[in-house]
Amino acid sequence: MANSSQVTEFLLLGFSSFGDLQPVLFVLFLCLYLIILSGNFTIISVIHLDRSLHTPMYFFLCVLSTSEVFYTIVILPKMLINLLSVLRTLSFTGCATQMFFFLGFAVTNCLLLGVMGYDRYTAICQPLRYPVLMNWRVCGQLAASCIVSGFLISLVGTTLVFSLPFCGPNKVNHYFCDISPVIRLACAETYINELVIFICGVLVLLVPLIFICISYGFIVHTILKIPSAEGKRKAFSTCASHLIVVIVHYGCASSVYLRPSAKYSSGKDRLVTVTYTIITPLLNPMVYSLRNKDVQLAIRKMIGKTGVSLKTL
Repeated sequence: MANSSQVTEFLLLGFSSFGDLQPVLFVLFLCLYLIILSGNFTIISVIHLDRSLHTPMYFFLCVLSTSEVFYTIVILPKMLINLLSVLRTLSFTGCATQMFFFLGFAVTNCLLLGVMGYDRYTAICQPLRYPVLMNWRVCGQLAASCIVSGFLISLVGTTLVFSLPFCGPNKVNHYFCDISPVIRLACAETYINELVIFICGVLVLLVPLIFICISYGFIVHTILKIPSAEGKRKAFSTCASHLIVVIVHYGCASSVYLRPSAKYSSGKDRLVTVTYTIITPLLNPMVYSLRNKDVQLAIRKMIGKTGVSLKTL
């Protein structure tokens, strides 16, 4: 693809307009990045080590946290380097690779959130059949399907963008190679490509979201039938964390991707993109650890074991 284009590299403008504030942004984003990594690695480690968390719900949470770690690795290190660097270029192949992996993990996350909604539906609405409906084989197949589907959809989107000729400007008005700011640089008609990408975006975002809404409709209907207030509270608490993440993730992603690139607004979209590339991966471990007593207990047990082992040394 690079041989058919005059553009061999892209210049990521990122936060260059912020001038002297860039070192401040570097420190801020670096701290947030380290918190994201430590938070998600904590969730992964706790779920792996504590056998009481070896359930479908926490299995999918572990897969989601793993995906979030790679999702941020694709974007944030390069963004941090660019905040302190004058040379903000990225090769044509590097830009395509970054877009492919970013979209792959992003779509995987969307699909995983839909699967997690189905898991909550079966646990609350079909409790007697839950061990059969969500056995480990099914869980593995669902997780693998999310990952494979995510990267296949990403391959389609990335190919549609980088099969276009790029023969003029190469300044990407963003801090990474996202679809809208890159496709605007193409020197050919992009209507068909954008239409296919838009349809893929609708399928990826709206179909799982509708599925989640239907699942929670049945969940609420079932919970309202529970006679005790304590039973209702426990049932709702298992869903609250997932709902918070769904609202933030789908809300931000929909505002950017469910519209034509002609309506792309660099400043506004950059702010929204920061939300789902930094805040959402930061939110996942915080929400699931602060609101979930099982995870809190497992973290305390792990810290306790670490403390004991250190004392023995």
